[in-house]
Amino acid sequence: MTSNRLRLSGTVCKKPVRKVSPSGIPHCQFLLEHLSTQEEAGFRRKAWCRMPVIISGMLHQDMTQHIKIGVQLTLEGFISCHQARNGQYVVVLHAEQIKFIHSGD
Repeated sequence: MTSNRLRLSGTVCKKPVRKVSPSGIPHCQFLLEHLSTQEEAGFRRKAWCRMPVIISGMLHQDMTQHIKIGVQLTLEGFISCHQARNGQYVVVLHAEQIKFIHSGD
């Protein structure tokens, strides 16, 4: 099996959408914005991205109720492509571990 793990910190920048699938599984979807400075080839550069996130399952349902615009999170999970309504593919983080970042952390 090949590795597929991503850990990303950022700020929720789009209002979460909460849905329940026909099979009864709760889902929380939102957009996470990441901004940092990274070192690459001996130079410092800004790294920026906006990543769609999905958190699924009863295990995280209580925690996802606290997710709103402006909240800072560190998420870990796997990535997968989803086809958007316009036919383009988008990489989505399926978060399995959630950590809220509080001011001063």
